[in-house]
Amino acid sequence: MGSGQRSNAPVVQQAYKALDQFKYEIANELGIDQNQIYGGYWGNLTSRDCGAVGGHMVRRMIEAAEQSLAQQALAGMKTGFQTGFNAAGSNPNQSVKIGTTPNQGPNTYQ
Repeated sequence: MGSGQRSNAPVVQQAYKALDQFKYEIANELGIDQNQIYGGYWGNLTSRDCGAVGGHMVRRMIEAAEQSLAQQALAGMKTGFQTGFNAAGSNPNQSVKIGTTPNQGPNTYQ
């Protein structure tokens, strides 16, 4: 490899096997003939097929990241709601009725 060129190594080395397996799963889903892949060498496939595999991998990883973020946000909302609910219920003698505010009685508008 010439100077200035970089290898295409995963940032997290432990993910290498999982990414490699993921690549083969995507190729299988796309119906790409894996008999042309010899010992991990994909050079016998067309650029279009290899690009399709990479593109679908990226699309799936973005989808997984978005789902993870959505779940984190939902968990945060649940935690916030639970905290607020517990705080409101911390005084068992206090009840809040619709149209009133705690410790102030009914709302009056003039």
